[in-house]
Amino acid sequence: MEEKAKAPRPFRQLAFLLRSLDGKSYKAYLEIKGAFAFSDFILFIDHVQGDPFAPPSHLRVRVPQKVAKFPPHLFSNRARRVALEDFLIRKFSQALEEASRKRGTGRSGLFRTTELSPAVLERTAARVTPEWIEVRFFAGLPAKGRRISGKEAEEMLIEDIPWAVHRSLFYSSLDPQEVENHVDTVEDAEAIRAQLPELGIVAFIADGSILPRETGVSERPLPKAVPFLSPPTLAVVVETPHRGKIRGLGIPKGVTLIVGGGYHGKSTLLKALAMGVYPHIPGDGRELVVTDPTAMFVRAEDGRAVACVDISPFISDLPDGTNTRYFSTQNASGSTSQAANIMEALEAGAKVLLFDEDTSATNFLIRDGRMQSLVSKDKEPITPLIDLVKILHKDKGVSSILVMGGSGDYLDVADTVILMDRYRPYDVTKEAREITRRFPTIRNPEAPSGAFSLSSLRIPLPESVKPRGKAKIKAERDWLIYGREEIDLTRVHQIAETGQVRAIGAILMHLAERFLDGKRSLPEVLDRIEKLMDEEGLDAAVRSKAGDYSRPRRFEIAAALNRLRTLKCRVIPL
Repeated sequence: MEEKAKAPRPFRQLAFLLRSLDGKSYKAYLEIKGAFAFSDFILFIDHVQGDPFAPPSHLRVRVPQKVAKFPPHLFSNRARRVALEDFLIRKFSQALEEASRKRGTGRSGLFRTTELSPAVLERTAARVTPEWIEVRFFAGLPAKGRRISGKEAEEMLIEDIPWAVHRSLFYSSLDPQEVENHVDTVEDAEAIRAQLPELGIVAFIADGSILPRETGVSERPLPKAVPFLSPPTLAVVVETPHRGKIRGLGIPKGVTLIVGGGYHGKSTLLKALAMGVYPHIPGDGRELVVTDPTAMFVRAEDGRAVACVDISPFISDLPDGTNTRYFSTQNASGSTSQAANIMEALEAGAKVLLFDEDTSATNFLIRDGRMQSLVSKDKEPITPLIDLVKILHKDKGVSSILVMGGSGDYLDVADTVILMDRYRPYDVTKEAREITRRFPTIRNPEAPSGAFSLSSLRIPLPESVKPRGKAKIKAERDWLIYGREEIDLTRVHQIAETGQVRAIGAILMHLAERFLDGKRSLPEVLDRIEKLMDEEGLDAAVRSKAGDYSRPRRFEIAAALNRLRTLKCRVIPL
């Protein structure tokens, strides 16, 4: 998305402009929009805010590689390039934070970059090419009241920005070992991810990993936490480009139960696996926790909207005669929402499903033998997960990892059982099988005979996805305002940072305008937007130079689309 811009003006002209604008109406700042050449970088002022209380102005800095001098091996492939971009925006953000201070009215004088989680994501905040590096950020242009404060603006743009650039975007100013370690760590994680299929595992947790977090709202590792140590029977060794051989726990394909007492680390392990779909920064503790990239956390979600989803493998023969092959509702129950979440994840291409007993609908997980005796199957429309989880793996190649603390019947369907005891994992698969032999279940399997099948293909209708009212996007970590609609993402657990939500909003608009034509299925649409991002970058999908977008997975894009209450689909039977 390269612009054909005019030749940059000398930075001294920017300094002169700012002095001449001092005391004028704030809107006169529009005169500084454009590009300005400093001795060793170019400053782009792409958007100028309308007043000191408006969202801040959009700026970019571009440094030629002949000046920045980052060795080509640091960005020689996609994983390394994304890692280097992640490193640079973190360093630049730290430098700007040191330079940022309140100067006058509203947001005056403040710099900021995008929100940065411990995940290493492709972001619009930084770009690295063989010719140049670029970072994007925001600045509150200084004002006194609603008048321009030219002197303070000159300090910000002519003094503070060059200081931050020289401190963070020149290879000679950085610790080479720190840069190498950051890039190498990400490449090692992606090398492990590539080995998962050949090893027959869906996730890997390296010995020594620190999984617990500091608090429930913090992403920092818990000080003095128990390091992860894999049990010998589940240990695998992976080969990495920079660390050599690494030992850790490999979770096999199939059905895996994570069991144990309360507060012993079951959900902590599952959360680490859920976020293991992304590489993490060095020092996070989970940088070598690597999960199949298609893994999807699935839970109950009372009250969500569902549009024409085939939930019939789990729920059928409803008393009111509702056709569950094309199920729609504006207010799903716990069981119907969890069934829809599974089917939507499979539709988007998930090959690993993650479940936590605490966030699942109890009647969706299991009906025990006593309840089966009291309420016969012909009076129960729900086929519980326990009776389909093995079929999912056999017929669809979909593995499941379940945290289970209260239902011993799941031991009958588990291929692997991991016991968490004081944050240490133990392989208790043999013990579990002995227990099922000694204490056989009294329940009867309720799954219908035959394969687990999808009976229809959904075609999203473009008019149902176009935003109603003003085409605006406002993003928070758990919510997306899309036109006049609010999309609730609080129960979509694998969103790492707000920039992903903001990107999802822009991508939904892009889909409605370009890719949704009333003929393409949802998987086809997801394939096309992923191909666009792979070939042309995130910029092409969000169509913005702003630096606060982070790349989402196809699964979170689909999750947001499926929760859009205006969504309508044409259904084609298979």
